[in-house]
Amino acid sequence: MKTKRIIPCLDLVLDENCGRVVKGVGFVDLKDAGDPIEFAKKYEKQGADELVFLDITASVQGRETLLNVIQKAAKEISIPFTIGGGISSIDAAQRNLEAGASKVSINTAGVKNPDFIAEAVKKFGGDKIVIAIDCKRNDDLSVSDKHVFEENGKKFWYDVVIMGGNEGTGIDVIDWAKKVETLGVSEILLTSKDYDGVCDGYDIIATRAVADAVSIPVIASGGVGTIEHMIDGVVEGHADAVLAASVFHFDKYTVGQVKEEFKKKGILVKS
Repeated sequence: MKTKRIIPCLDLVLDENCGRVVKGVGFVDLKDAGDPIEFAKKYEKQGADELVFLDITASVQGRETLLNVIQKAAKEISIPFTIGGGISSIDAAQRNLEAGASKVSINTAGVKNPDFIAEAVKKFGGDKIVIAIDCKRNDDLSVSDKHVFEENGKKFWYDVVIMGGNEGTGIDVIDWAKKVETLGVSEILLTSKDYDGVCDGYDIIATRAVADAVSIPVIASGGVGTIEHMIDGVVEGHADAVLAASVFHFDKYTVGQVKEEFKKKGILVKS
């Protein structure tokens, strides 16, 4: 088994020209959780392998990411971190990387224009580009050529959603994951909108399906409530890394506690 990564996620919103960490359910009902830089320093101290900053309203508001947060984080922490949200041009990606981000995450703009992903990979290298994929279960089986799954007697497929999860695309998540892999990106950050913030665990069906469909790493995201959910993400969901927010932000667990439980289950993690 490969070494698995534990990645705290900091969802950001713009608040009086500075960033604040928030947490919600299904990408909505956002509540303030605190200062992103203080969180970042805390998670590095706890042993986080990486961090992800997601500016979750940037695309909807038609603006770029909060560069001041990235610049401060780059000065305060030494572990790698990814920034996503509102990155819709090569110039925007470059500004974020120059501000100190280790990687940039592309979502909405990449779905709308896959050539943008290819251009970003060519410009910065695949190891700098993460593709965030948000998906939602869709029970409209009248559409053809979709990968259909079944749970508790209900059949569905996974629709790729964009614009902060507010807009369906009709694109099958498995097909999109395979497509972005061919474009040379480093990894996929997969979030199920249905499971986001509900603390019932990852959408294991979606996670395993995408992880098994591609050879690049997949980060499981959306729905962690317990350490067991994170273990399920790598064991049952075949994810290469697990991302979580609320359980870390509100001190239910530390990163160190998660790693200790992983070790007890024989799952390799960095010390």
